[in-house]
Amino acid sequence: MTDRSRSSSDAPAVRGLEVDDDTRCAHYHTDRDVVAFRFDCCDGYFPCFRCHEELTDHEAVPWSRERFDEPSVLCGVCRTELTVPEYLECEYQCPSCGTAFNPGCAAHAELYFEVEE
Repeated sequence: MTDRSRSSSDAPAVRGLEVDDDTRCAHYHTDRDVVAFRFDCCDGYFPCFRCHEELTDHEAVPWSRERFDEPSVLCGVCRTELTVPEYLECEYQCPSCGTAFNPGCAAHAELYFEVEE
């Protein structure tokens, strides 16, 4: 597997394994796996926690609650950046382009951002 970073002048780079144009990766690649998450530890976008684990030399730190007003979720289709509250309120659909997101990501949300206990 290779580490591919995709970037353009107006969108943040996404690091991951076998990342396609819509931010799907080697681990998650259904039609709805089109978001990337920013990690607090390295301030970088990754398609999933497994990509972060395989490509970095540090433990993943989820996006902290203190930073919820900063964008940390990226739509892989239109490249719109969302804050955690915007992502949680969008009902698994990009508010900009209407692309459906994978609702299964909710099962491991705590890996991407601080959740209430």
